[in-house]
Amino acid sequence: MQRDLAVQTENLTKRYGDLLAVDHLSFHVIEGEIFGFLGPNGSGKTTTIRMLTGLAQPTEGRATILGYPVPGEASQARRYVGVVPDISNLYDELSALDNLLFMAKLYGVPKREQRSRADQLLKDFGLYLRKDDRFGTFSRGMKRALTIAAALVHEPRMLFLDEPTAGLDVVAARSLRNLISNLCHSGLTIFLTTHYLEEADLLCDRIAILVRGKILKVDTPEALKRLAETQSIIEFSFGADIIHLIGDLRLMLDGADAFILEEDRIRVQGGEPSKIFDAVLQFSRDNGIGIEAANSIRPSLEDAFLRITGLSPSVMAAEKGGQRGG
Repeated sequence: MQRDLAVQTENLTKRYGDLLAVDHLSFHVIEGEIFGFLGPNGSGKTTTIRMLTGLAQPTEGRATILGYPVPGEASQARRYVGVVPDISNLYDELSALDNLLFMAKLYGVPKREQRSRADQLLKDFGLYLRKDDRFGTFSRGMKRALTIAAALVHEPRMLFLDEPTAGLDVVAARSLRNLISNLCHSGLTIFLTTHYLEEADLLCDRIAILVRGKILKVDTPEALKRLAETQSIIEFSFGADIIHLIGDLRLMLDGADAFILEEDRIRVQGGEPSKIFDAVLQFSRDNGIGIEAANSIRPSLEDAFLRITGLSPSVMAAEKGGQRGG
């Protein structure tokens, strides 16, 4: 069964003076999927969300959200859309419960339903025991979770998540990713912006790679990774230190190169796999060092990002800092 489109854009563009922040974007999001906008900070991700949610006027192009043209009918679209900004829009001085009740009122939730929805969201997000505590006392992970809960209080069909795990520790980020995945399984469409390659790989059904305001590629994570399968990658673990012997091994490899990962572990890239295995086996016999493991390594999303963009994945590691419009 063909699913409807939650988002459709055609040549969506945003200029700030001489700066082309978003460069003629054309893409679509299918209802029920997690669609990822993956790109370095400053690549136009947040600016795109602001245009799609009616908070910024496009310079050129057009877009629809759940069939509503934006920004022209953004107010109608907002009835069915939740937005989680990169910086929380909740109030430190209010309790968790009062923040949700305030957002429910703001979204026009009927008064008789406001308390029940707020209580249920607090339970769903594991925050019910802290419902009377001020938002300002929460950890970063709890703040992100409650901010997402607030965006769901009016039961939207679509959720925009802007850098949901930025600045969180590993445990909090993992917990939030599980929460996001469960939301999608409930039927919600999620538009996720991130500069974390692992996050996009784990969560997204499809990913758009965005660099300097321009989409370079849109596909599933698996399809993107297949683009990097230009050479074999095999890792070998040995029963002893081979660092001092790596030069001898390289001489035996035909059309491939070997890189030290640890003192007893190497990665061989390129060449014909069968010949690589024969050469490494002969090397181990010649030097009396056993092979403990051999694994063929599939390309990662990092490899695909490098191949598609020509940029080192290290450009994705920088946090947002004070820069806006990412």
